[in-house]
Amino acid sequence: MAEAGTGFLEQLKSCIVWSWTYLWTVWFFIVLFLVYVLRVPLKINDNLSTECKVWRNPLNLFRGAEYNRYTWVTGREPLTYYDMNLSAQDHQTFFTCDSDHLRPADAIMQKAWRERNPQARISAAHEALEINEIRSRVEVPLIASSTIWEIKLLPKCATAYILLAEEEATTIAEAEKLFKQALKAGDGCYRRSQQLQHHGSQYEAQHRRDTNVLVYIKRRLAMCARRLGRTREAVKMMRDLMKEFPLLSMFNIHENLLEALLELQAYADVQAVLAKYDDISLPKSATICYTAALLKARAVSDKFSPEAASRRGLSTAEMNAVEAIHRAVEFNPHVPKYLLEMKSLILPPEHILKRGDSEAIAYAFFHLAHWKRVEGALNLLHCTWEGTFRMIPYPLEKGHLFYPYPICTETADRELLPSFHEVSVYPKKELPFFILFTAGLCSFTAMLALLTHQFPELMGVFAKAMIDIFCSAEFRDWNCKSIFMRVEDELEIPPAPQSHHFQN
Repeated sequence: MAEAGTGFLEQLKSCIVWSWTYLWTVWFFIVLFLVYVLRVPLKINDNLSTECKVWRNPLNLFRGAEYNRYTWVTGREPLTYYDMNLSAQDHQTFFTCDSDHLRPADAIMQKAWRERNPQARISAAHEALEINEIRSRVEVPLIASSTIWEIKLLPKCATAYILLAEEEATTIAEAEKLFKQALKAGDGCYRRSQQLQHHGSQYEAQHRRDTNVLVYIKRRLAMCARRLGRTREAVKMMRDLMKEFPLLSMFNIHENLLEALLELQAYADVQAVLAKYDDISLPKSATICYTAALLKARAVSDKFSPEAASRRGLSTAEMNAVEAIHRAVEFNPHVPKYLLEMKSLILPPEHILKRGDSEAIAYAFFHLAHWKRVEGALNLLHCTWEGTFRMIPYPLEKGHLFYPYPICTETADRELLPSFHEVSVYPKKELPFFILFTAGLCSFTAMLALLTHQFPELMGVFAKAMIDIFCSAEFRDWNCKSIFMRVEDELEIPPAPQSHHFQN
């Protein structure tokens, strides 16, 4: 009976030891189960599926007239391979279709957009332009014994002109001339495909391609006019383009319009555009948020004083301006350092990442002059922008007015921006020392407990060694003090003399 009881106790002891040994595995599966159950209320799927979508820069520069000139002067490449590869994909998506093999010039351009070598692309564009006439034999029914050779002039290849205007032209004026030739060719193709778009899916795809080509040409012509100082003409071209193709909002032509209107200081028109596009259902951008903040700041910035505001408090207009700045900074926290010239600007890339450093560069590159033109706007921004991060709950990525800040922006920006540029990262809130110390102490204690449980004999030897070292160190200190006191007693060292005060 006693042996049975002893066996039972040994079995129970072994079960307890086994359970403690694998308790961390049980705990791990319990945590996984809780995460799975709470995935919907915690929106874990949304956070894990967050991806950084790259957008075409609405204000991208011209490769031949601007990017290449920068390379000639500095010897640096302003565009990364990743950025140019994205542009090549855009060109293949918007400027080609399945029926291009039916037209020799379009077939050549379809290959040209895939070329990596700039000179090969330019040569292909010239080759496409040379194929502009063919001979076709037409049999005339009334004269059965004869045939007539009729010369048909094929329309010029609009996409070939686009490529030459973007990459071969060395000035904006040259690019504008080529885009005007592209407009003449592209408009003819658009009208022909518009009449045939309902005759089948092939014609519909061709009409879609011709529409993209025409919109691109007109937009770049407006940007050329803006670069050459004809801002009012550029504004008119942009407004006409938005009226003619109101559904093509993916091109973000309104951002070009906002920049041109700010150059004209037509702030009422800017507000009208913002009222249409700064809607809760539409995606935001740095241009939308910071332009709205600039208009609010313009109403109070000329008389704003931090000292006076701290004494009397903020007025309603000042509070609206500060809230607009906080909203813009939360959307893209990298812009203020460029506007305040705390960080040097570079040429903007051809693609941007919304809420990223690339978008901040693209915005500040064109809008810094507009902020400087409004008296006191940069001063108001300087005094208020850092307060945004005190308002956002911790962690900073949680967000306040927008969705959580994407955690992948830094990686994408490093691929979009050149290597000589230091990429801005999202400002992090520093943890108090007490929290860090407590977390470290708890982690160290848990590690010791786990190691002691798994390797009790080894940890016992280690603990005994540490105690011996500690005790021997204390003994050495005590021994040194006792020896020093014994030497003082044997040598009979007199105490230090005390000062005496004599009276007269």
